[in-house]
Amino acid sequence: MPILIAVTFLWAFSFSLIGVYLAGQVDAWFSVLMRVALATIVFLPFLKLQQISIKVALQLMVCGAFQLGIMYGFYYQSFLYLSVPEVLLFTVMTPIYITLLNDLLDRRLNIGFIISALLAVIGAIAIRYEGIDQGFLKGLLIVQGANLCFATGQVGYKRIIAKEREDLPQRTVFGWFFIGALTVVIPCYLVLGDPDKLPTTTLQWSILFYLGIVASGIGYFAWNKGATMVNIGTLAVANNLLIPAGIIVNVLFWNRDADILRLSIGASIILLALVVNDKFNQKIHKPNVE
Repeated sequence: MPILIAVTFLWAFSFSLIGVYLAGQVDAWFSVLMRVALATIVFLPFLKLQQISIKVALQLMVCGAFQLGIMYGFYYQSFLYLSVPEVLLFTVMTPIYITLLNDLLDRRLNIGFIISALLAVIGAIAIRYEGIDQGFLKGLLIVQGANLCFATGQVGYKRIIAKEREDLPQRTVFGWFFIGALTVVIPCYLVLGDPDKLPTTTLQWSILFYLGIVASGIGYFAWNKGATMVNIGTLAVANNLLIPAGIIVNVLFWNRDADILRLSIGASIILLALVVNDKFNQKIHKPNVE
């Protein structure tokens, strides 16, 4: 969990950097291509081709294609219709997708995980809610597409790594994750990208390099590795910690309006979800005493 919390604070800046400096100014698909390409370059030197089978490498590529490639396509488009806090708010469904996808694959339903995920959703909704306005429905649907892809990649990666040997250095195989994302992003940019909307300022280029090397490269590796170290319920709740963290950063650095009272209440409910999940997890794994 500490790794997931650390990455949460790292990613908290990404929402505002994209919404304030890139969205509507720099072509979305070029931004995505830069992020994924730079992240791939970071991990190519660590890639060891013999560490895993071709089948597992392809599975990791599929996870990357969903969690980064397709997800980013939805994610960057959402900022054209929604404000930064709205994009954050609409990510509240991610933990539900994570929990349900995992249970679907296991052919079971764990009430503890569902309750913790629902509490996280309630906490996130409590942070900020406004009436429907122009672009609301379209933006909502776009974010849900991003949420579903993000959840699919996390669940898939966690389950794939769980089947490998315990001493597998994940840094030596994570390059496949980014290569998979590239297989989606490159053709999408070539078909849908606008070469007339490339970055025009040093600040925009700097943000793209930060997002690619730090937020995507280091961030996604740390997040997915952290995901393999916790149960699905904790992973689901950790996804929604991004919402209060992102809004706090947005308010402090970019002076966006936000209801501090609601933010505090929502964050408290999300923390409660972590406690509930931990209690259910302890009960599930409680050893039998004769």
